[in-house]
Amino acid sequence: MNISTSFNPWFLILVGSFVAGACAYVGSLMVLKRMSLVGDALSHVALPGMAVAISIGISPILGAFVALTLAIFGIWYLEETSDTYPEALVGIFFTASLAIGLLLTKESDILEALFGSLDKLDFTEGLITMAISIAAIAVAAFLYNKVIISIISPELAKVNRIDVKLINLIYLLLVGGIVSLGIRFVGTLLMGALVIVPAVSARNVTKTITGYLWFSTIFGIISAAAGIFLAVKMFLPAGTMVVLASVAIYILSYFLKGGSLRENPFYKFRKR
Repeated sequence: MNISTSFNPWFLILVGSFVAGACAYVGSLMVLKRMSLVGDALSHVALPGMAVAISIGISPILGAFVALTLAIFGIWYLEETSDTYPEALVGIFFTASLAIGLLLTKESDILEALFGSLDKLDFTEGLITMAISIAAIAVAAFLYNKVIISIISPELAKVNRIDVKLINLIYLLLVGGIVSLGIRFVGTLLMGALVIVPAVSARNVTKTITGYLWFSTIFGIISAAAGIFLAVKMFLPAGTMVVLASVAIYILSYFLKGGSLRENPFYKFRKR
């Protein structure tokens, strides 16, 4: 959907920057955990919730969040009680939700769900979205060291009295929260770019975990601000421009990379 200039574009850029920053911050952990495609798959799980929300006239963000929360609890429960790999469980929920969502979504609303509807964002919803983005970053910052330890060594996590199962559940719920926010901007089809591309770009330009975290967030914010600004000026779809801006940053980081995070002992450990 193209952005109407009747709405303050600077407010849209501000809200978009908060959401993209939160998505990139949380997404940096997803890349470390090798869950890069989970965010993209979960965005499709949100489709039935968005369809119901649109049909009854409430915020699609709320509908997406409810659907994602239910799916995440289902995935977490089946992961704990069955032998099926988490990636396979996400795939099952992904395909089932996509099919149900397409059945429930009116043809006129499909484009809004698939590609985002930033032009319909009102002022109150924008403020709530920014507040949730800040909360998501705060929760991710609290979890960050615990998740890193659990990635390096589950045994070390146990020694440090870290409940890995609980941390994974909270993290999945956090992913669901930021995915439900990002869908409003880029839709279900392009959501993966908000959580994956900034983190992958950051890996090209830094050797440290801290630098990787902050570069991921900064790249996410820049891609959102630049993408929405270009969309307003050129009357183009905001979600598409945000994704293209993010990909452009990745290409630039690839050619400018010197020492990368891959040289960090953490990554060498992960590759073994």
